[in-house]
Amino acid sequence: MVELVVIVAAGFLCGALNAIAGGGTFVTLPVLIWIGIPPVVANATATTMAVPGYIASVWAYRRDIRAEGVLRLGTIIMIAAFGGVLGAVLLIVTSPDAFLALVPWLLLTATFLFAFAPHLQKLSEGGTIGTRSTAMAVTVLVLVTTYGGYFNGGLGIIMLAALALQGYRNIHGMNGLRNLLASILSTLSVATFMTADLIAWEAAIPMALANICGAYVTSWFVRQMTRMDILRGVIVAIGAVMPVIFFVV
Repeated sequence: MVELVVIVAAGFLCGALNAIAGGGTFVTLPVLIWIGIPPVVANATATTMAVPGYIASVWAYRRDIRAEGVLRLGTIIMIAAFGGVLGAVLLIVTSPDAFLALVPWLLLTATFLFAFAPHLQKLSEGGTIGTRSTAMAVTVLVLVTTYGGYFNGGLGIIMLAALALQGYRNIHGMNGLRNLLASILSTLSVATFMTADLIAWEAAIPMALANICGAYVTSWFVRQMTRMDILRGVIVAIGAVMPVIFFVV
């Protein structure tokens, strides 16, 4: 009973964090390992239970989703699908240890990029920096979505940074789009994980149900916010804390 309560609480919190900026895996992965699930299986299970929460958030943001950068929405979706499958295959055929060691540094970089995205956007408009070219935008999204298919932890903050560098400005639209991409790539990742029997369904199902509640409730609350600077500050704070938690855990 204690394990079930912890699983449900972790699932709800995961959905809430993913609805704001991502990072829900940093709650669910340690819990899954704590209850005795092997790390690689726990990683795949954490991705599995996050999918319903992503979909619930997409529904909440459905009116805000639109392409603002150089790539069309259909192109972005196809890239997410490709990256999700590629990342899942990499997890199946390789050891995650070396990659997991890089995760905190990737999160710190992504947090920095998102925090200073407005300034970087001004530089990109002047042709100094940015991912406004089609080739660079595709490359960045392939790397980010492959990362999401492989590990999924902190995917939200990294994807928000990637979108910001491509010229996205509407924070609600960015949240909706990154949840849409996360739901697509994670769904295909889960399908790939299922072929390798890497999912602990007894934990994934109750976590997923709690995740839906946390994601939808939090998405509704965030969409009522009018102070974008406050929301951006919350996102940066979450991104700064996640690497510290990962180092400690």
